[in-house]
Amino acid sequence: METYLVGGAVRDTLLGLPVTERDWLVSGATPAQLIALGYRQVGKDFPIFLHPETQEEYALPRSQRNDINSGAVSIEEDLARRDLTINALAQGADGRIIDPCNGQDDLKNRILRHTPCFAEDPIRTLRLARFAARYHALGFRIATETQQLVQRMATAGELDNLVPERVWAEIVKALKEDSAHLFIQTLRELKLLAIILPEVDRLFGIPQKKEYHPEVDSGLHTLLTLQQACHLSRDPQVRFAALVHDLGKGNTPTAILPGHHGHEERGAKLIKPLCKRLRIPNAWRDLAIPVARYHLLCHRAFELRPKTLLKIVLGLDAVRNPDRFEQLLLVCKADVRGRTGMEESRYPQADFLRAVYQAVTGVDGAAISQSAPKPQQIAVHLHRERLQAIQHVKQAWG
Repeated sequence: METYLVGGAVRDTLLGLPVTERDWLVSGATPAQLIALGYRQVGKDFPIFLHPETQEEYALPRSQRNDINSGAVSIEEDLARRDLTINALAQGADGRIIDPCNGQDDLKNRILRHTPCFAEDPIRTLRLARFAARYHALGFRIATETQQLVQRMATAGELDNLVPERVWAEIVKALKEDSAHLFIQTLRELKLLAIILPEVDRLFGIPQKKEYHPEVDSGLHTLLTLQQACHLSRDPQVRFAALVHDLGKGNTPTAILPGHHGHEERGAKLIKPLCKRLRIPNAWRDLAIPVARYHLLCHRAFELRPKTLLKIVLGLDAVRNPDRFEQLLLVCKADVRGRTGMEESRYPQADFLRAVYQAVTGVDGAAISQSAPKPQQIAVHLHRERLQAIQHVKQAWG
């Protein structure tokens, strides 16, 4: 039995990058032998074996996409079935690199190139875009023939029936990258964005008023906002909310362009079916929808009446979910900074809105419950006290 370090750990070591996780390939063994050694098997179609001490993942060479083989398949054959040449690498215990697809040359030349088996799994097109975003700063580019292959796959409809959960898993991984905006940009360049996130793709080419948006294009503003969200927060939920905060601009009536009156509510309505289509968790949806609905109100916070300010807090369900209010403020700040030449803009509305939130949550609901003459009056009294608390904040802020 021989063990090889494979994939990303080898790639990143050769690039001089830190290795965060290690995967292994085992030749000359069977599943029964690994289990006898204390490894724990997980998965059915393509089993992985977890090391009894390190919990790192070990796999057996595979001859087909979902099959494993007990020894008839070589390490080279297994590697050739992977997605990109730079990932089709293995390192033996003696330090020797096994490289059947010339991945080391592509690493040196900063090229993302498909393996012979790339097209077996269309989800790899999203992985390609993710790697293009991750390694963009290192000068990586997608090989021309790989771009052409992806576009042929898209034209042939091979991406039309991707499993939603797998698509969403790739999007989440991309949102965790600080270059998440480049993932979206790459999807668009590969003609994939219209298939994966048509609501976002529709924003490109839609004009906005230049006095508010020097970048003009709504799609470009979305990319800039996502980029700013990545600077401000590592929370992928914040980044997703930034990505979809302006979806309503994609279906603004042509007659009112470049204005976008009512785009907030239109966008909020688009997010729900998007989340349903991709099986996006409720927590992500329940942040993104009120962000789309209230972000412009937050920008006008100093002008708003107490009633409207309370509407924002309650609309986020932020009394029960305090983290959600800070998430909203981060997206709003990213939205303001996501405009050409406005990347360093201040956002004093955030501190004001925090004061409003603290005033609302500082109202003692338990005391009101005890003092209200009738149970049905509790909500009325609580609402009135909250409005008064907000009014005090407005007076303190002048």
